[in-house]
Formats: sequence, structure tokens, C-alpha cells
Amino acid sequence: MSCRILNLSAYAFVTLDRLPERRDRLYRDAAACGLNGTVVLAEEGINLFVAGQERGVRDWLTRLRQDPRLAALEAKESWSGTLPFRHLRVKVKREIIRMNQPLVQPATDPKGRASKVDAATLARWLDAGHDDAGRDVLLLDTRNAFEVDAGAFDGAIDWRLRKFSDFPAALAAHRNDLDGRTVVAYCTGGIRCEKAALAMRDSGLDNVYQLDGGVLRYYERLPEAPHWHGRCFVFDDRETLGPDLMPHAR
Repeated sequence: MSCRILNLSAYAFVTLDRLPERRDRLYRDAAACGLNGTVVLAEEGINLFVAGQERGVRDWLTRLRQDPRLAALEAKESWSGTLPFRHLRVKVKREIIRMNQPLVQPATDPKGRASKVDAATLARWLDAGHDDAGRDVLLLDTRNAFEVDAGAFDGAIDWRLRKFSDFPAALAAHRNDLDGRTVVAYCTGGIRCEKAALAMRDSGLDNVYQLDGGVLRYYERLPEAPHWHGRCFVFDDRETLGPDLMPHAR
């Protein structure tokens, strides 16, 4: 398969204003660059999954980063032979990822952002069976049950979530199971596990982390994907990606 389409995913928890105006401008710019995909805007930030020819994608990302609030936006890349999105949509919503917990605000939390663990450190902890302080490490999958079924970290906790807004209730039911451990929450690209880590911290749990960049960044940094089995579900026509960041062969 000739991989000529660049797929880009990114998110940022930053305070945004003038959302309708921003939506219209982002749509015009993305359409002019020949992109398809979805961009979600909210007062808490931006979440995007877009694809197109490489030059168009990179030009659009450069324009996006001209806003000082988005200058440090980190993007995860993968390639495909065809566009995995059929339309271009730019939406304004209440949250960039729905959790229904208005007090969980990564950009403005007085305690700061969730602690992160990078791919190499997590793999080292999993090899050792504990973190650097000697505590047991629990992996917590914050994705939906059908995503977990496509692939997951070995031994990860799976609460069989139907949707991410189910996470707070599941945490309330299972919080005591996590006490005294180092908990690493993970998701596809980092956005859900960042909110989940803050919710766990707010519940009184210590030693809570999010996997920086999620599974897709883990794939990027460690192509052999140690301690992972299966594939990673993505919400587009590619369906799943392997550790090589390539779509499932059809």
C-alpha cells in the first residue's frame, strides 16, 4: 500500500474563547488545505483528528500553532493509502472529551496538570514489575470496552466502560482497589487518561499518572510495543492500527 495520506491527531487543554469565530476560521483553513476529519472546540481546549496530503496537513498545523495558546500543540502522526475520513467537521461542544465532571479542568486546575509517564519509563516499570519507588504498578484502561477488545496492555484493569462519561461512576465503585498503588491511566491519544488521572487525584489517590500521548505515542516511541497485545482501535475508516502505526490489512 502506498502511504501518501498523513493522519494527524492532537489535543490541548487550553482556555479558548470566541468559539464560533474560531470554528469558522479553522474550517475555512482546513478546507483550503484539502483536509478531512473532525475538530472539536470547547472553552477547555481543542481535540482533532484530521488527514490529507502531507503538505496540506503540515501547512494547516503551522497555521493552527500561530495562536500562542496552541504553539506547543503536540501532534501524533501516522500514514495511510487513502483518506480515512469522509467529511470535514469543526464543532463547538461543552467539552472536548465528554466526562460530565465540570470541576475536572486540566487547563485551570489549581493543583496543576496530571503527572505524566513517558513510554520508555512505563516499559521499564512493567519490565521490573514496580515503579522506581518499588510500588506495584496498575495499568488502568480508560477506553470503551470495544476498544479494549481490539487490544490492550497486558493485565490492564478494564472497567468495561460503555462511554467515557461512565468513568466517574466506575471510579467511585472501584477506587479502593487502586489505593496504595501507582496507577497509570491510558487511552488512545492521551486526552481521556489526562482527565481520568485528574479525577483519580481529586478522589484522594496518590501516585497517579497518565501515559503521555496514549497508546499512539507508545507505538511511536517503542515500535515493538512491549507489554501490549492486539491492535489499537481508532475512530476512523482504518478501524485499528498495529504497533507499526499501519492500518489493518483488508
